[in-house]
Amino acid sequence: MQISEVREAQAQAHKGPGTGAMARRSASMSQWLALPVILAGSFMVTLDFFIVNVAIPALQAELRASSATIQLIIAGYGLALAAGLITSGRLGDLYGRRRVFMWGLALFTGASLVCGLAPTVDVLILARVAQGLGASLLSPQALSMLGTTYTGATRSRAFMWYGMTLGLAASLGQLIGGLLIEADVAGLGWRACFLINLPVGAIALLLAPRLVPESFGDRGGRLDPPGVGLITLAMSALVLPLIEGRAQGWPLWTMLCLAASAPLFGLFVLQQRRRARDGRPPLVDLTIFRRRGFAAGNLATLLFFMGMASFFLIFTLYLQNGRGLGALASGAVFTQLGLGFFLASLASPRVERWLGRQTLALGAAVMAVSLTVLALEASGLDGSILWLSPALLADGAGMGLVLAPLTSRVLAGVPPAEAGAGAGILTTTQQIANALGVALIGNLFYNEVGAGAAAAFPRAFALCLVALALLVLAVAALVQMLPGVTPTHSSRSSAQ
Repeated sequence: MQISEVREAQAQAHKGPGTGAMARRSASMSQWLALPVILAGSFMVTLDFFIVNVAIPALQAELRASSATIQLIIAGYGLALAAGLITSGRLGDLYGRRRVFMWGLALFTGASLVCGLAPTVDVLILARVAQGLGASLLSPQALSMLGTTYTGATRSRAFMWYGMTLGLAASLGQLIGGLLIEADVAGLGWRACFLINLPVGAIALLLAPRLVPESFGDRGGRLDPPGVGLITLAMSALVLPLIEGRAQGWPLWTMLCLAASAPLFGLFVLQQRRRARDGRPPLVDLTIFRRRGFAAGNLATLLFFMGMASFFLIFTLYLQNGRGLGALASGAVFTQLGLGFFLASLASPRVERWLGRQTLALGAAVMAVSLTVLALEASGLDGSILWLSPALLADGAGMGLVLAPLTSRVLAGVPPAEAGAGAGILTTTQQIANALGVALIGNLFYNEVGAGAAAAFPRAFALCLVALALLVLAVAALVQMLPGVTPTHSSRSSAQ
């Protein structure tokens, strides 16, 4: 033992046994103070994905926007977000996850201000693209920081709060948007749906350098520009037609883009393997997919988020077009889903200690049953919408038992040095799933609705719910390939 180590041990002994306990309590307090800051970014990104749907009718009227430009407002955000996630994960590994997280917060918050003040629809479209780029910077960093900052039981609780944040932002997005537009604070109308991000983003930016620890991944080498170009082109070719295709009737360009996406992804894989063989750090270390839990977990995530995103779409259409509810009233119905999600999310760490990965299978089974019951009730419902409440509560509870444990277990086997890459891949999977689910299930819904008579909406809704029930049953099967025990990683191994 070196002299300095002997002196440190003597100093600790002199201070007494209470000093170590006090230091551990202080470290634990610091961890939990950092959590709201990390989750603030995830909340804004998810909320913005859903809240804009409520704002569209009002902003379309005020800015005299065509249906094509409205699609660009939605597509610009989704495309910029999806295309940048993998690259952003690597940026966090190289330059510091907290630093890149703050870059994303600053860009997202500034772009939200421009959205809220946009004088023309062209300015709004550009600001939405900037919002998407900011979201792509901060989203993978949030997951990476959760995976490297928290260990053991605290890790499960941290991911529980992460899952709860995403679920509540999604399920309450319509209600929050409806309340903001209805209140019309200071005459802002739809603009408040974007400006609400300003105080949240500003406070998070102020607190991040004080509360969130910095961490790095594998800092060897530099960013891979050819890889960045290839993955951006591949993601754009896949996601853009999925976002725009159904609304435009699947024109030729959407088919060509989808066809081109496969060889582009293939070129990216070949280029990454060649870099690895040459001893140069790739943008994505593809050996990460050799971990069975990570590969199966990403597939389970794809199916789960396909169902979750499309459910919010078709349920909104059913409530507003089939049942005649306004944005605020339909948003209030979603609170029942949110309540079930909230309660189950709180219980998920304890349930996971009892059941392990079967917690996810249980949640998926609850969702499958509740979706089937919801389909039967909706197809024959002539009275009050309140008859749907028990099934909605149960469906929300099933989501709560799946979302947080799924995210935690997918990343469980990823070493801290690869946390950025793993988080980038996982968040990319989520965004592809959102676009794919809306495109496929949305197309099924609209084909069944046909000319759009109100009587056709319950039938279309019920058909889609059966398809979603099959998706979550597939999730229940895939989770059997996830790690049975969640490994823990020390954050010190990734901090440099």
